[in-house]
Amino acid sequence: MTVCALIYLSNHCHLLLQPEDAWQLARFMNCVNSNIAKEAGRLYDWREKFWGRRYRAIVVSNEPEAELRRLHYLYSQGCKEGLVDSPRSWPGATSAKAKNNRLQGLWFHRSAEYKARRRGEDVPKMRFAESIELELTPIPSWQDLPEHQASSRLRALLREIETETREARADAHDQAMGAKAVLAQDPHSKPRRSNHSSAPRFHAHHGYVRRRLEYAYLRFFYGYREAAQRMFEGRNAQFPCGAFLPSSRFVPHPT
Repeated sequence: MTVCALIYLSNHCHLLLQPEDAWQLARFMNCVNSNIAKEAGRLYDWREKFWGRRYRAIVVSNEPEAELRRLHYLYSQGCKEGLVDSPRSWPGATSAKAKNNRLQGLWFHRSAEYKARRRGEDVPKMRFAESIELELTPIPSWQDLPEHQASSRLRALLREIETETREARADAHDQAMGAKAVLAQDPHSKPRRSNHSSAPRFHAHHGYVRRRLEYAYLRFFYGYREAAQRMFEGRNAQFPCGAFLPSSRFVPHPT
């Protein structure tokens, strides 16, 4: 999977991805979300359902303005809520802390750990931990730029968010909570109220681009519905490319 940016907040995450197709995206998110649920369950004794709902994939148009707006929104998480003063100060996993477009992390081989315990072996916490590296890719509109220019633009974006946050805090006459206070929160606590708004189906800069995406979606939607009806009636059915059949099979694009 091509990963452009990521941030994990206290109760949700944002990923800016460039998948090859819907099948790759579904497998990737299944792997990531299931492993996060397992590891968080270990850390916080979380024995019930971890994720409130399945992930929501929102298409971003290939307009440079739309891509940059999504990148700005992703890195503003934690700052716009008054939690930290800088994207780099967020204590959770975030690509804002990447060095040379790379993030370091640990992968725990839980299957090997389980087998070792079954054999009666002593298993220290880090015995089956492996250091891994995630290589990040610039957003598509920056991918043809020299690496130093793409990095310079990203640093400028982060500085812009820091300035916006500083001005917002000055207008409100308050200070950010800070990383230490964020980490001190009880992971099982819930906010008294939370804002719920409908997520858009697409992110686009120009209205005509959004309308074209909406039209493409409606063609796909009605094409899928017609094919599903034909399958139900026992007739020959041709599902649109990129669809998951009722049997969970995937219809790839022709190569």
